Amino acid sequence: MRKITDASELEDLYAPPAPPALCKVATQMTPLYRKWIMTSKLCILSTVGTNGTDGSPRGGDGPVILELDQHRLAMPDWRGNNRLDSLRNIVEDGRVSLMFVVPGSNNVVRVNGQAYLTDDGGLRAKFEKRGRLPATVIVIEIAEIYTQCARALMRAGTWAGVDQSIDLPSVGDILAEMTSGEEGGTPYDDAWDARAAKTMW
Repeated sequence: MRKITDASELEDLYAPPAPPALCKVATQMTPLYRKWIMTSKLCILSTVGTNGTDGSPRGGDGPVILELDQHRLAMPDWRGNNRLDSLRNIVEDGRVSLMFVVPGSNNVVRVNGQAYLTDDGGLRAKFEKRGRLPATVIVIEIAEIYTQCARALMRAGTWAGVDQSIDLPSVGDILAEMTSGEEGGTPYDDAWDARAAKTMW
């Protein structure tokens, strides 16, 4: 299989980007990008580090981030699986990308920039939920903000209202497969909702 290794060769296979694809890029928060991002309760955080890349969903019961100023966003690191893949990457290499989604819209807003972690008590306190604080906060210094073409979500029928998860394996099923039945299974799945409720924040 032929491998494309030259950027100019790649560009020859595609038409040049249309003007709207370029002029939509902002280098800081604007009123309309702010409205979009502050409506989103879910984004995908992408990071890169010495052990590779990582993509991690981040969600909240309100805006998934806090705007510190026009150039900086803050995202709490709420309880997860404690693998710390994204966080280790940020410590090693601050490059990050965020993809903000809003149910019902086929558009996605993307933010690229540099990030760092902080355990600053004052900033952590801004995210207090039910008496709990995130262990750390990710601060993102914005390099660019822009909308992503809607075609991918349109092709996938993302918001068509049809539940396509009915026959998917559960996490318990996957754990059982990966451990030859020593972990996971139905007991894991049955206990998950109650366990998650206790450690949501």
